[in-house]
Amino acid sequence: MSTERLVVSVPEQDYADRLADLTADGRVELVVWDMREPHPRGAEIRFAVVPYMTRLSLAEVTPGLDALEALQLQSAGYEQFAGDVPPGVALCNAAGVHDASTAELALALALASIREIPEFAAAQAQGEWKPLVLRRSLADRRVLVLGYGNIGRAVVRRLLPFEVSVTAVASRARAGDDLLDTVHGIEELPDLLPHHDVVVVIVPLTDATRGLVDAEALALLPDGAVVVNVARGPVVDTDALLAECASGRLRAGLDVTDPEPLPADHPLWTTPGVLVTPHIGGATDAMRPRAVALVRRQVEALRDGRPLDNVVIEARPGAG
Repeated sequence: MSTERLVVSVPEQDYADRLADLTADGRVELVVWDMREPHPRGAEIRFAVVPYMTRLSLAEVTPGLDALEALQLQSAGYEQFAGDVPPGVALCNAAGVHDASTAELALALALASIREIPEFAAAQAQGEWKPLVLRRSLADRRVLVLGYGNIGRAVVRRLLPFEVSVTAVASRARAGDDLLDTVHGIEELPDLLPHHDVVVVIVPLTDATRGLVDAEALALLPDGAVVVNVARGPVVDTDALLAECASGRLRAGLDVTDPEPLPADHPLWTTPGVLVTPHIGGATDAMRPRAVALVRRQVEALRDGRPLDNVVIEARPGAG
């Protein structure tokens, strides 16, 4: 157990307040740093929590952090930071922090799309009472969850009570768990897509997943299918999805887009059957307590000489 004082930077005073008990024995010191300007204690910081949804470059904020051992993200995705992690520093993501919020939105987008809520909202704005006709329900639909990590499991857990059949696809086939009998491999996707009415995309953005849901994949879906993307915009081919939705063959619920932010004149905004939310999947008040709990575990582990959780990039040696 190390007796060296652990200086930790957190991006907001709220974090410092919630974690104040960690400083009681003098082994941990918390400093508030939003990373917009260099911190006067920068050379002493050993563990730094990166602001949520920041567009800062780690290459710009890490110079001078001579004692830095690990950077903690507040997002599960980390692809935009991977190339900027300095030697000798580990990068940790926030896997688990956004499971509830993102899964909740995935379900909301699927329900809203299938139950045609955007059309009813538009009719409400015009004072129009739509005629009563039988419309589609989520019940009895076949749902494919593309990506079966923490958030994928959270999505499935929320879907099952809606009387749907669920298929999960991961990077490789494996045995099932307490939710599903089996998990299919990505190579099975072309055979599975024609038999599913809803596809929820929740894979990380990698070289292998960029453009995964392309024109060929979308063409395999049955008429009226809904594509819900709560992963990253570039996983889905935007032009191909636009063409399918503009024709009326498919619908889409998108929390992420390519490009992002979505320009005001982009046709996704006005294409019938497309519902867009501005990348808000994890941004709820359910996030903060889970993020604080993760930071607490990380600080305690580093203080006590134990391995960190959620390490996505190991500390690599420097050139010297």
